[in-house]
Amino acid sequence: MKLITLDFETYYADDLGFRTQTTEEYIRDPRFEVIGVGIKVEDEPATWFSGTHDEIAKHLSAHEWDDVLLICHNTMFDACVLHWLFNITPIFMFDTLSMARAVHGLDAGGSLASLSKHYALGEKGTEVVQAKNKRRQDFTERELMEYGEYCKNDCELTFKLWQILSADFPEDEVQLIDMTIRMFTHPTFFVDDALLNERLTEVQGDKLVLLQGLMEKLNCDTEEAVRKRLASNKQFAELLKEHNIPVPMKESKTTGKQTYALAKNDEGFLALANGDDIFIQQLCAVRLGTKSTIEESRIIRFIDIGKRNKGRLPIPLKYYGAHTGRWAGSDKVNFQNLPSRDKKKKALKNAILPPEDHIVINCDSSQIEARVLAWLAGQDEVVKQFANGEDVYSLFATEVYERPITKENPIERFVGKTCILGLGYGTGALKLQHTLKTSPPGAILDEDECKRIVNVYRDKNDKVVDLWREGDRVIGHLADWPTEGKPFDYGQHGAVRIHKEGIRLPNGLFIRYPELYLNTEESKSHYMYKSRKGSVSIWGGALVENVVQALARIIVGQQMLEIAKRYKVALTVHDAAVCVVKDSEKDEALAYIIACMSKPPEWAKGLPVACEAKAGITYGHC
Repeated sequence: MKLITLDFETYYADDLGFRTQTTEEYIRDPRFEVIGVGIKVEDEPATWFSGTHDEIAKHLSAHEWDDVLLICHNTMFDACVLHWLFNITPIFMFDTLSMARAVHGLDAGGSLASLSKHYALGEKGTEVVQAKNKRRQDFTERELMEYGEYCKNDCELTFKLWQILSADFPEDEVQLIDMTIRMFTHPTFFVDDALLNERLTEVQGDKLVLLQGLMEKLNCDTEEAVRKRLASNKQFAELLKEHNIPVPMKESKTTGKQTYALAKNDEGFLALANGDDIFIQQLCAVRLGTKSTIEESRIIRFIDIGKRNKGRLPIPLKYYGAHTGRWAGSDKVNFQNLPSRDKKKKALKNAILPPEDHIVINCDSSQIEARVLAWLAGQDEVVKQFANGEDVYSLFATEVYERPITKENPIERFVGKTCILGLGYGTGALKLQHTLKTSPPGAILDEDECKRIVNVYRDKNDKVVDLWREGDRVIGHLADWPTEGKPFDYGQHGAVRIHKEGIRLPNGLFIRYPELYLNTEESKSHYMYKSRKGSVSIWGGALVENVVQALARIIVGQQMLEIAKRYKVALTVHDAAVCVVKDSEKDEALAYIIACMSKPPEWAKGLPVACEAKAGITYGHC
């Protein structure tokens, strides 16, 4: 095998390129043009080639790509160009952008320019700026030569960056990067556009009826008049209350009192706008002056993607898209939160089809965070309950209600489930009360009862509480590492170790808290660190949540790699692996996938993992 570092230079303009389009839209746009390509074979000097599409295709074909390890910076783009336009597939794909995100965290600059500066690799040129609005034929010979030098330099910088990042980069994570890129570059799923068009007509009809009703109710003649009325916080809140919709609240920065959280960037308002209720979605859309709801926009986007890709549905996921290493949505298509509760809105999932004579298997790791939390904390009685296959939610609800609770008591068990999944990170009574009230099927409890339940949880899970306290001490060490300080274990089993530079995970990567400091300017001192969203508070319970989610993600990632030895992993959503297998192999595949996701990794001895798997004719049916 040989290493090839590659970089395509392509035509871009004011309305064509990454600033205005997704990666898929850009490459599939009829105006897209490859101006040239830089190629560096092993450690030989990079070369540049520019020509027509056919000439570039011939130039690329000189290499045996089925024996190539590809290196790019933002490989999702370059590998797509390589495969979609030139039908070339390397045997393996590295991505220095993804690797840097994992090594440096999300908040460090991920551009080739910033990383090159960080590692003192050399200076990235600016010739690409002058290339805007220029097709290949518009370049002078000198300009094209200078553009080629710029491209070759990018290849050299990328190769140097890869050499540095790959030195200690975990092998499993390299494979997960390749898997993630292939979900997009080599899509497995197809789009059922007939089903989506049917649902789109229904959604648009419901929207029209709703708008007409709002116009009548608010005594308005136009949609714009409705929007102006709903722009008032008071009137919008009153309308929500009339429909028994909890009004999101926040603490005012000026008065310190509770006020409406209805600004377009408020988390509470965003939760309403992105929720499952189509009525609330439309209210928020009208308030913002937008023409379509989240569901409507998504349906149209799915249909358009299918049209551009001969019915196929590329899956764009961002490797290490969250602080804890989890995948995140990308390219304006977030597969991490497709609606599943509402039967009608589940059309998006139902419209994701496998190839002919294949089925979809969705295997979800059961209560993985709750299991990891109990195991890491050494809460042995809870670990034993999970290991014995007991219903942990019902068992805790039994403690809460002081009478036997089973699955035959759905509301009480829901309370137990919410507590097991939510109170492990230090959630207080008010937040528990809100979660129970607003999450289906819902339970209304007063504040005193929620305080009692919180205390019951903490009394029964004393080792978890100790883990929070230990987390507070960890934060203090990370903020002000002792002069003679040495790395030390966090939690039980030796899976997590605290170093001066951050929290070392069992896969060799770190959770980092950049510029961590103790904020003493407010009434209660607390630690904060720098993130891309500004300064973020961190405390013991939040650190535990970060660590547990990171461990859960590593476990599921390693299980996916085991599954991939036999079956294609076409998508991952939170703690689930979604696979496509032949109809004829359904039972065998189910058994194998379940076995893979029921086995803990070597570093997690004694962790009881389990899963639930379903097979279906579409993604939505499993």
